[in-house]
Amino acid sequence: MLQAFEGSTSPLTLTQIAQSAELPLPTAHRLVGELVEWGALQRDAMGRYQVGLRLWEVAQLGGRHLRDAARPYLQDLFSLTHETAHLAVREGRDALYVDRVYSSKRVPRASRVGGRLPLHATAVGKVLLAHEERWLQEAYVAAPMHAPTLRTHVNSERLLVELAQIKEQGCATTYEEVRAGACSIAVPVLTRAGTAVAALGLSMLSSQATQMQRHLPVLHGVARRIGSALEPFAGRGG
Repeated sequence: MLQAFEGSTSPLTLTQIAQSAELPLPTAHRLVGELVEWGALQRDAMGRYQVGLRLWEVAQLGGRHLRDAARPYLQDLFSLTHETAHLAVREGRDALYVDRVYSSKRVPRASRVGGRLPLHATAVGKVLLAHEERWLQEAYVAAPMHAPTLRTHVNSERLLVELAQIKEQGCATTYEEVRAGACSIAVPVLTRAGTAVAALGLSMLSSQATQMQRHLPVLHGVARRIGSALEPFAGRGG
């Protein structure tokens, strides 16, 4: 039932929640009542429902170790580049954005903290996918891949070649693959064992695409610092 709110920025009616969860209306009514009582949902003056503050508070605990450890370095990255800096992890077929520091530049925004984007359409997502095993990459490209823009790479063979190049080069770039007017560059955050636990990236105006590579030294340097900061939490959840 809570999943119904993932793609919605507006309050939902009981009927919409029931339909999304494929539940009979009486069952949905009972469960929604319990969620409201606990604080996971709240009801507005028009009788519609939206995510409650208590659920938001609990959600902040998710990925806390990663976010808290990486935040000072993410701010350093922003200070050194003056570009929007973000950190993401793989969640299924998506890049989940754990934290972000925004630039004042009006770069077309595709996601927010806690938001998701397809792995194949983002620089951070491509970095994460490039560091997965070959069988997982092949399973990923075998499934339908959505193309947010005409520039999104959705050809299976081409994407597999690109992933191999990303793994070898240690970085990924995109140009207007999620939103027109934006480009991005990302590098992996690696543990000592070589596992990519996250991806660190920058988003900027597509007119700056030729300048992206100059940020690689600082990206790699900050990624190494984040990786070192995460070592005490290796193997832990949350």
